[in-house]
Amino acid sequence: MTTDADDSIRSRSIAKYRKCAAGYDATCGPTWRIRERTVAALQLQPGQRVLDVGCGTGLSLPLLRAGVGATGMIYGFDQSPEMLAFARKRAAEHNWPNVQLLHTAAQDLRLPEPVDALLFHYAHDILRSPAALARILACARPQARVAIAGIKYFPAWLAPLNLWVYLKNYGYNGAPGDLRAPWNRIAPFLDGWQLTPTQFGMGYIGAGQLAVTTGGRG
Repeated sequence: MTTDADDSIRSRSIAKYRKCAAGYDATCGPTWRIRERTVAALQLQPGQRVLDVGCGTGLSLPLLRAGVGATGMIYGFDQSPEMLAFARKRAAEHNWPNVQLLHTAAQDLRLPEPVDALLFHYAHDILRSPAALARILACARPQARVAIAGIKYFPAWLAPLNLWVYLKNYGYNGAPGDLRAPWNRIAPFLDGWQLTPTQFGMGYIGAGQLAVTTGGRG
């Protein structure tokens, strides 16, 4: 269930993505290798079920499809209708029957089955919402693999650059702050949590497994 704060954050983010959806893919080249590494951290196997959290224009879909194969299932959702339209077009062009894309807020997500893996690729607002995280984690099996990529503040010795980092995050997210440890609300629910800095400390990739007591039927 969404809160008033969540609704306000979502409204701001939806407005921002409405403006940038058409040109979004062209901006993602510099982070493509990060996307590949994050999907690889899921250790997907043929036949598994995976959820692309905040799937955007669907850039991760080919990588996820390569991991789960024709016998697996890929679920994705996004709150932005403009971004999701591009994802649906991408799936249709590839004729992937095992891709199901949903237009929904994270806080309202429902899936027909539990998933084996969760991908959070630059889904900052969702990572900062306890309600969104609770709903998403409830859609995963215990010990599901979780992989996260995102932006964070530089280390202290590069602190003067952090205003630039904030402004980069502001361009997309409804709640662009909380960049010192954006993973700290999901990491306590994960076993084997590992964090790797990227982009000279401005980004990160995190991975772990959902604790047995956390996952649930979505």
